[in-house]
Amino acid sequence: MAPRNASFKIILGSSSMARRQILSAMGFEFTVMTADIDEKSVRKEKPEDLVMALAEAKADAIISRLKNTSYLGEKEQPVLLITADTVAVFEGTVREKPSSKEEARKYLRDYSRGHTSVLGSVVVSNLTSGNRKGGWDRAEVYFHEIPDDVIDNLIEEGIILNVSGALMLEHPLTLPFVDTVIGTADHVMGLSKALTEKLIQEAL
Repeated sequence: MAPRNASFKIILGSSSMARRQILSAMGFEFTVMTADIDEKSVRKEKPEDLVMALAEAKADAIISRLKNTSYLGEKEQPVLLITADTVAVFEGTVREKPSSKEEARKYLRDYSRGHTSVLGSVVVSNLTSGNRKGGWDRAEVYFHEIPDDVIDNLIEEGIILNVSGALMLEHPLTLPFVDTVIGTADHVMGLSKALTEKLIQEAL
């Protein structure tokens, strides 16, 4: 089956496996580049401003690395760069990637029999025209009680230490304890399909 983006190329500016899986499931072919920015150096008071600033900073870093390459400038096909960022917001406080196992354990215990908001941004930069479109969305995740042994196993495995808010909805250890998601699972996992589709069309 031909990719949906046969008339344009996509670069996914993310090392997230979940974002790769979501974009693949949408039927797109793409290449992957990582921004490698210092996310802690980007600070904003409002979480919606923070996720937008981080996605834009990732795009700017990748575009800077692509200067003097064939990706920029006049091309037969438009090239779209997709960057994204996600943060959890618990009781009004932004939670990015946990700085330690102890912090990850606190995050997960807080979620147990509680809930957290997840804010996610998507920025689509047209590297051919210079056009850039971005937006953000919010979801709410409610949890059943998460047993301590499940929390311990998640932390020892280590993957959630690299995830905003230590929140990995799709993880087989986490999923059974998710009560309700108000919004979409793909948004919580790091890339809203609906928002990405909309921004791709706007950026072309």
